[in-house]
Amino acid sequence: MTTMGSRESESRWSVESAAGDLRTRICAGEFRRPDGSAGQLPPAGSLGKEYSLSRQAMNQVIAKLAREGLVETRPGSRGAFVRDWEPLVFLPQQEFEATQDGPDADLLTRLVEAVARKGETRMDAVTAEPADERIGAKLGLRPGEHVGVRRRTSIVDGVPALTDDSFVSLRLVDGTDWMTPGSVARGTNKVLAELGHELAFAVDELRPRDTTDEENVRLGLGSGGSVHAIELISTAFDSEDMPVQVTVLTLPGPRNTVVYKRRRLKTEDGG
Repeated sequence: MTTMGSRESESRWSVESAAGDLRTRICAGEFRRPDGSAGQLPPAGSLGKEYSLSRQAMNQVIAKLAREGLVETRPGSRGAFVRDWEPLVFLPQQEFEATQDGPDADLLTRLVEAVARKGETRMDAVTAEPADERIGAKLGLRPGEHVGVRRRTSIVDGVPALTDDSFVSLRLVDGTDWMTPGSVARGTNKVLAELGHELAFAVDELRPRDTTDEENVRLGLGSGGSVHAIELISTAFDSEDMPVQVTVLTLPGPRNTVVYKRRRLKTEDGG
């Protein structure tokens, strides 16, 4: 149900604050039809009156929400349409729970197919480059050492859902299939195992941040501004506790939910 009228709770609205309020209203289902299907926002002029903003400013608000994947505009239609987009539930623990077969051991494809959605991975680049300070520290590299990098974008139901970039010491993978442009038929984790560094466990770190300009391009968000995202930094170790691979995922908030499963370890007395 759509409610109109001025937004009296805020004395002075900006593009950012109006986008936040409208985002909350969309997520609460305010603009859905009586049958629950996705509805349409009022025209920018009408919304501008609610928020005491110009039509141009409201167009910026709508464009921001469109970049986040919450609404879409259609040629010839007044007002944006709410998108029926279910955030992808990303389960990092599944990396170690399933047999990793197929191109790049595509965890995303398995995840989305399990819930009857379509997933694919786009390979953006395979490069060798100097390790930045953060990646170098996590991999225990000396200053100036290079890393092999595989940059991927995961796409769900035709929408770029997250970026997925992996970093490994170049001296470990130089000249191997890990550096092959495009997909690796048996999976890159299998390549690491063949090199004597099977991934045994991982330490994950989560932090909120905004997307970068480069990520905006890869995620199809345009150049008009960043969106809130979750950064997941996963450092994978082999059985000798050597850090082998760092994977950095950027998950735009409206498109992803990260879920962890925890299990209590059994003690000797069975408790």
